[in-house]
This record gives sequence, structure tokens and C-alpha cells, in this order.
Amino acid sequence: MVIDIQERLVPAMALGEQVIRKTGTLIAIAQRLGIPVIAIEMYPKGLGKTASPLDERLQGTYRFEKVTFSALTKEVGECLKDLGRRKVIVAGMETHVCVFQSVRDLLQKGYLVFVAQDAICSRSSANYANGLDLMREMGATITNVETIFFDLMKQAATPLFRELSPLIK
Repeated sequence: MVIDIQERLVPAMALGEQVIRKTGTLIAIAQRLGIPVIAIEMYPKGLGKTASPLDERLQGTYRFEKVTFSALTKEVGECLKDLGRRKVIVAGMETHVCVFQSVRDLLQKGYLVFVAQDAICSRSSANYANGLDLMREMGATITNVETIFFDLMKQAATPLFRELSPLIK
């Protein structure tokens, strides 16, 4: 789940470019492994569309717009239900607002949530740390893109591992 990585938000984030890079890696891995990707934009009329190059990478994925801080809108909830997935990997902006509220709502609905801490950010490091602490205390697994990659791959001696491993270097 890619939350609010948008044109007008990225410049305000000290780690915005890192989040774009790491989220791009997650998207590429998910697409190659056949894992559905859901992308949500907060009020794109005001905050712009999903930042480039992520916008191009997300073509053909599940796309939603929202005006709530939580990404778990009725439509997104229905999409998750239709996909039959119980595990959700989260990337996005901002850690202590939309990411936090989305993770909280996903956990309350019984999803297992994995937050890629290197693919999320806030404008301030204090808000970022607070958001991570809150999500951890609620039961989310705080992880990173590389750990997610190795967990999904399970083993190294495969053509697929050799194909995808350059993405995390």
C-alpha cells in the first residue's frame, strides 16, 4: 500500500527522495512477484498526483483518491477484501498522520501490517519517530525494504533472486 507520496508533499520532506526510491523498489518487487499494489492519493487536486517516477510505475495497479487521513476508505477496504490478502506492506507520507491512521485502521480490521521504515517519512524526525513508536505499540511490524525483500524471496539460489537482488543494492 502506497500512501500519499505526492508531488506537493515530497519537497517538504527531508527524506522524500529516499522514500520515492525505496517505494519504487517495493513496487518493482511486488509487481514481479505478483503481489497486488494499492496506491492512494490524498486530495490530488490540492496535493498533486503521485510523484514521478512512482506514478509511471503504478500504472495498472489499484488506484484510489481520498480526503480522509486514513487510507482505509470504504473503497480501499473493499479492494483489500476482494484481493483476499491479510498482510499489508505500507510505504508513504507522513508517518505520524496518514501512515499512522491507515496502519491503525488496518490493524483494527485484523490485517497484519508491515511498515517499511525506510519507505516512510515525516517533515520532522520527532514526528517520524513518534509515528513509528505508535505503530509498533499498536502491533505493526516495523521493518525495512531489504528485510521485506529477503522475507519474500525465502532463498538465494534461484533465477528470480538473481534477477531482483540488484534492486536492493
